[in-house]
Amino acid sequence: MKAISIQRFGSPDGLAVVDLPVPEPAAGQVLIATEAVGVGGVDTVIRSGALAAYGFTEGHIPGGEVAGTVTAVGDGVDASWIGLRVWAFTGTGGGYVEQAAVPVEQVLPLPAGLSAAAAVTLGSSGAVAHFGLRRARFAPGETVLVRGAAGSIGIMTVQLAGRGGAAAVAVTTSSAERGERLRRLGATHVLDRSGDAGGGAAPAGYDVIIDVVAGADMPSFFDRLNPNGRMVAVGAVAGQPPADFGTKIMAAFQKSLSFAAFSAATVAPAELSALRGEQFAAASRGEIETVVHELLPLDQAALAHRKMDAGEVFGRIVLTP
Repeated sequence: MKAISIQRFGSPDGLAVVDLPVPEPAAGQVLIATEAVGVGGVDTVIRSGALAAYGFTEGHIPGGEVAGTVTAVGDGVDASWIGLRVWAFTGTGGGYVEQAAVPVEQVLPLPAGLSAAAAVTLGSSGAVAHFGLRRARFAPGETVLVRGAAGSIGIMTVQLAGRGGAAAVAVTTSSAERGERLRRLGATHVLDRSGDAGGGAAPAGYDVIIDVVAGADMPSFFDRLNPNGRMVAVGAVAGQPPADFGTKIMAAFQKSLSFAAFSAATVAPAELSALRGEQFAAASRGEIETVVHELLPLDQAALAHRKMDAGEVFGRIVLTP
């Protein structure tokens, strides 16, 4: 089968098509003929080599989620899975493939009205948005800022905050055109990447900030929290915050501000599966919008990463084996 491997850390040119044997599903696994592969921000960070210290090596196959049809099962898995359309979480990698062997507890059947591309646009990002807002103790009537709102996590956070009764949902993004698209998804205020409203009205402060970006500018957004405000980092596509970020937190001691990081890896698998099932059903009914930026063949993964690196993507790029 065809797969995409990181042959060299660095630019997208280090991604290459390789031939691998079709995996045999081990005990407790199913084999999925993939129809859609989600391209996530973490894939580009891994490819860059920035996470090499965390055990990622050259030769790694990126990709955290796939959707397709189950073609075989391993020992201990009910044969009724064969033929089902499913979404699956492949973890920190292994998704950029034509055939994926995945533990059955990480697999969910898809409702009839949901496409494979929509599933890999929603499966991981919807969970991060939901539980990120929960970690922030978001409540109806509060003001929310979504920093880095044009990606799939940000788009889902905008929709869920609006559906949850936010008094305002402000977003940072890179262009007026993207701002208008985010308004149609539920944003009430559009800011540029620095947080400037461009002369328009915007809340003076926020009760909740969900940050997908992190990086050097994170402290300036922490300053925008209201007293008792909460910032939750759910991504770090711009890299780590400054080393003295903790000093900024302590300098705001009298405002009782909170900062937290969130990873869906800390949520119990059963709770994640239940939430994803609910969100897939809601999307199939048209209650949640999934935004697919572009469909590209699997062998154009390098092009997908170049588009991600250039900041051209609104929503999610989906690879189609």
